[in-house]
Order: sequence, then C-alpha cells, then structure tokens
Amino acid sequence: MDLSTHYMGIPLKNPLIVGASNLVTDKEMVKKLEEAGASAIVYKSLFEEQINLEAAELDEDLHEYDDRHAEMVDLFPKVEHSGPRAHLMAVKELKESVSIPVIASLNCIYDTTWEDYAELLASTGVDGLELNFYSTITDANKTPQEVENSRIDILKRVKKKVQIPVAVKLSPFYTNALEFINRLSEDGADAFVLFNRLFQPDINIWNEEFEMPYNLSHKGDNRLSLRYAGLLHGRLQASIAANTGILDGEDLIASLLAGADVAQVVSTIYRNGSEQIGKMLNELSDWMKEKGYNSIDDFKGKMAHSRITEPFAYKRGQYVDFLMKSKEYFKKYPMR
Repeated sequence: MDLSTHYMGIPLKNPLIVGASNLVTDKEMVKKLEEAGASAIVYKSLFEEQINLEAAELDEDLHEYDDRHAEMVDLFPKVEHSGPRAHLMAVKELKESVSIPVIASLNCIYDTTWEDYAELLASTGVDGLELNFYSTITDANKTPQEVENSRIDILKRVKKKVQIPVAVKLSPFYTNALEFINRLSEDGADAFVLFNRLFQPDINIWNEEFEMPYNLSHKGDNRLSLRYAGLLHGRLQASIAANTGILDGEDLIASLLAGADVAQVVSTIYRNGSEQIGKMLNELSDWMKEKGYNSIDDFKGKMAHSRITEPFAYKRGQYVDFLMKSKEYFKKYPMR
C-alpha cells in the first residue's frame, strides 16, 4: 500500500506523526520511533515561561551567598543563563540524528517575543514550526475579537520572519472555531493541529491545594478533532492534523476518512511503547488492502461534510437521531 502523504507541503512516508512531548528528548526512544515507522517528529514545545523561570532560578542560586561575609561577595563566577540555547541545541541534535522531518513547537507568553523565538528555532534546520497557542483566558474584560486578533497578528509576524511552513495548534474554545481557522488560513497558516489537550487543574480536597495530574488520552477523545476535520476538509488550503485520542489504527483511519491529512500521537506511545507506531500502520495497510484502496488519497475525506449525502451528520440532526433511537441503543449496550 502507498501510505505516503503531504503535511503543510512536507512529503511524508505515512500519515503518523509523533506529537510534541518529553518522549522525543530520549535519544533511544527517538531511534525506536523512527525505526517503528514514524513519518515525522514534533519536538517538545519551547515554553517561554520555562526559560524565564530557569533564568530566575539560576540567578537566585548564583547570588544565594552574596554579602553574607565581605570576603564572600561574588563567590560564584559570573555565569549568563543559557536561555533557549540548550533547547535549540537539543532540537538541532535531533534534526541531525534522524532521517525523517522534524517540526519545532513554540509557546510564548508575550506577544512581542513569538517571532524572535520562531527565528531561532528555524535556524536549527527544522522542516516546520508549530505555533502552540496554548493559553487560558482569565481576563473577563477581554473580548473574543481581541483574543483572535492577537493570535492572527502573531502568525503574520512569525510568517514574515521564517521561510519554513508554519502550523497552528489550537484549542476548541473559540466562539466560532471554524471562522477563526478560516481567518488564520487566509493569513498564512500552512496547517492546523486540532486540538490541544489542555492540562486542567484538580483540587486535593484533603490538602486543600491544586494538583496537576498528567492525564493521557482515552478512547473516544478523538471525536472533537474528527468533527472539525470533517467540517474543514476541502474548504482550506492548509493541511489538517488530527490530535488527541488517536490511540490505534481505527482512530487513525477514522481521522483520514473525515479529512485529516495526518494524525499526531503521544498518549498511545506512553501506554504501549514505540512499537505501537508499527502496529497502527499495519492496521491501516490491512484495512486499505481489504477495502481495495491503493493510496491515502483514494479515501481521504470520503466522510467529510462536503462529500457526504447526509447533511445533518455533523450537525444537531445526529444528536436528535440518537435521542429518538435511545431505547434501541440501550438494548444493545445495557447499563451496568
């Protein structure tokens, strides 16, 4: 089977990409992922606040003993914090160690610094850049238009600075995500990663403090990206990457049928190891053979909104149909 495809203009040997995570900081794991068949790797995000925190901690450590005794002033030599240099070096080393495309990921706090870090990441030789618009709005006075316009402005400024393709990774929490995606596409986004898996805080009721559990995706978590891939296919010049809840070959196939060009995986590798990549690709190949498809293009987007005859499949009609047939459903899947 011909599993080759393209993602934001980058030719890939198959549609399975390893998403941004700490997995790719392990050289042995990277080697295993490439051997298992991963078509590309997204390096973990460069988070600006992490760089700032490391700089503050280093400064505190260097000056911890200043002025305790006159002779101890400037006990430590002047050491300048490396800032993003360590991250950039790691990205460059990864790019040089693999034969598959590498995509950098970026998340900044300040609107003014996105293009600076983007330019630095592009200088490492990566094949593409993913702008991770991971943010939580806490200002009740900020309008949806202000939020969206600031993101579009960031994209425009980054596109002027770099020559590599730029993807935008979004959360679904926009007033009209489809309209916002259209605007980003018109302003130069080469791809969309749908969607961010946001880490939500939990509260330990006994200690009365916040916890940040590391929650992996579960079966069925892919349905939101499935819906939007289906609604967007054929209506954008940009590529679409399904993200979150892509755990096995069935999830991968469903994403492609809906209209995604590729799928990004992380949780299923944490659970099942690097060999899950090969297993998913084998499931895809076996399904294509059984269905008589020779290439990804033969069926990609076959179930997209623009190509199906059921106009309500992606709308409320699907939900109404479920309500009308709920008795039949619960007979088939009895509650325990």
